[in-house]
Formats: sequence, C-alpha cells, structure tokens
Amino acid sequence: MLKFSNTIQIPAEEIDFQAIRAQGSGGQNVNKVSTAIHLRFDICASSLPETWKEKLLAFPDQRISSDGIIVIKAQTHNSQEKNRSDALERLHQLILDATKVQKKRKATRPTRSSQIKRVDSKKKRSQIKAGRGKVDY
Repeated sequence: MLKFSNTIQIPAEEIDFQAIRAQGSGGQNVNKVSTAIHLRFDICASSLPETWKEKLLAFPDQRISSDGIIVIKAQTHNSQEKNRSDALERLHQLILDATKVQKKRKATRPTRSSQIKRVDSKKKRSQIKAGRGKVDY
C-alpha cells in the first residue's frame, strides 16, 4: 500500500508486479533468476481522486502511456524485494511530482538604479570596443 496522506492511499491490489529477467551482466544468476520488477499502475482504474488522475494523465513523462498506464522497470538491485521497493518508491515520487502545486509567479520590475547600471556598463563596453578600431591619422 502506498500512502500519501491520511485520506489518499493506493491499495496493493491496484499495483501489478511482474518479475522479469534483468538485462546486462550479472554473472551466473542473470540467466536463472527473475530479479527485475515490471510495475504497472492503471491511473483511470485507481482509487486516486479525480483531480490527481487528471494531473497524472496530463503530466509529461515517458513512463505514462497514452492509455493512462504507468510502467516502471526496476532492475538496479540483485534482489527482487529491493527492486520491488525501488519501483514502489519511484511510483510514489512520480505521483507526488505530478500532483505538486506550482507556486504563482510574482511579476517584478528591475529597480531604477539597476537599469542605470546596466546601461552604463553597456556604454563603457561599447567605448572599449570602439577604441580597438582602426586609427585614422
């Protein structure tokens, strides 16, 4: 079970785990044991609030398919349990990132003195560059 708050949580039945063989080098174990985990989570069929579902479906992430299914592959560890907990943690972080409320940007203006300093430095730089030109006798 993934818990986000006292009211919002995902039951374990909604998350589908599948053990698969990991890619890459791993010694003698790699061809015999399925240690990698394929996590699948259907956003539309989940018990998440509707606003969270909408934010997740609109979130630009390659792990979210066009059908609304999150697919996470965890294969960094040598044990199936560690990969399972890693996949759950990544799912938890993905949902938190998608549902985070963005701060409103406050419009600001540069101060008068900063504007004057900027123009003065541009003028000074222009004079330096103009002094490098060809000298006319």
